[in-house]
Amino acid sequence: MSETAPVPIEKLAEEMYQMIAECEGKKNLKAMDLTKAMIAQHGEAACSKDDCKKAIRILIDSGRCIYSYLGGSYIQLPPKEGSQPSA
Repeated sequence: MSETAPVPIEKLAEEMYQMIAECEGKKNLKAMDLTKAMIAQHGEAACSKDDCKKAIRILIDSGRCIYSYLGGSYIQLPPKEGSQPSA
């Protein structure tokens, strides 16, 4: 049985951010959508649900993504209008 190195949390967060950016305006992604996509991409041995939760927390805490509620919780990019560019 071959051991697969775990995917770094920061890499997962970056890949999730790219996925959210690609889907912006077309599809709202839930946390579970992102988790399933990352596990499908990297395999369960390299990417756990807990890792995905940590990656989502990084995106939310850093302000790169926000939770929005539209009949369900979705993760989106923060609104651009009137927002200040981060220094």
